[in-house]
Amino acid sequence: MKLRIKGNTIRFRLTKSEVAYFSEKKLIKESTNLGLKDFSYGLKISEEAQKIGAEYVNDAIIVTIPTALAKSWTDTNQVGLSEEMQVQDGKKLFILIEKDFKCLDEVSEDQSDNYPNPLADKLK
Repeated sequence: MKLRIKGNTIRFRLTKSEVAYFSEKKLIKESTNLGLKDFSYGLKISEEAQKIGAEYVNDAIIVTIPTALAKSWTDTNQVGLSEEMQVQDGKKLFILIEKDFKCLDEVSEDQSDNYPNPLADKLK
């Protein structure tokens, strides 16, 4: 699972096996060691949630997704989910959760578990 943070935007990208795991377990979480502490991030499916939301607790960013939204994303070809969440001082946090596509350019990372890029056929 990849996490990208830029300004007030957080974006998660998941491979096929990560989406399957998330669908089954209702939670997916990863950590990055930063010396004395780990920084964690993850996604959680919640029956109680009314919309997508994020919280930062115990050195972790956890995004909660309502069950129906999560199911429609994990069980279909739907590419992503998004939400603009109100935070303090009238600011907004933009949350994006996407299926990770194979890159169109040559890259060194293993992409065997990524989703086929819908633009790949158009470039042939």
